Amino acid sequence: MSARGPLLAIDTATSQAVVALERPGGEPLVVAWPAAQRHGEELLATVERLLADAGVAPTALGAIVVGSGPGAFTGLRVGLATAKGLAHALAIPIVGIATAAALLDGPEAPPRALLLPAGPRDRVLVDRAGAHLLPAGSEPSLEPGTELLAVDLDGRAPAAAVTRGSAARDRLGPTLLRLGAARLAAGTADDLAQLVPEYVSLPRGVTTLAGAIEWSRDPR
Repeated sequence: MSARGPLLAIDTATSQAVVALERPGGEPLVVAWPAAQRHGEELLATVERLLADAGVAPTALGAIVVGSGPGAFTGLRVGLATAKGLAHALAIPIVGIATAAALLDGPEAPPRALLLPAGPRDRVLVDRAGAHLLPAGSEPSLEPGTELLAVDLDGRAPAAAVTRGSAARDRLGPTLLRLGAARLAAGTADDLAQLVPEYVSLPRGVTTLAGAIEWSRDPR
């Protein structure tokens, strides 16, 4: 790690919220918990506890890394708002990393793809071509040899894919920190106003914004 302060990573794209903090010369400190729609109540308090336990003042942070999805509306909205609020208040850079890219991060071969839930019945497939909605009852079309990961899809995806997805999510905090550090080193931090989440599903009557996966849902 360079002379900058430690990075703080936040991800709320899946059912498990993650907060991770760099430690010079040591393994990152990571807190993960089942958020269950309580992101607004628990996220900032968890960040404050993690920093206090590590003896790191908020003003000592070097940047904020935040997972940008794809994910559900409530979690991503709170996670992005919290990350942006911290970056703005502390006047430090922010780096958005696609949660799917972090979960899929690994060796180039074999190709990997990720399944995520999009509401109670639909799913989203994320692969090298992007994110695609899979309506209920449809199955992903994968390149031969593709390694499939699934997150938050117990009983709705192959067991082996769920196991691989769980292992990837266990590494999510450190992976976000590593990818965020690489972006900072390359000088490609995000513009605070332009960083937007990528939603897999939206509340009834809410339409997509720039940066969201491009599909529509009947608001009725």
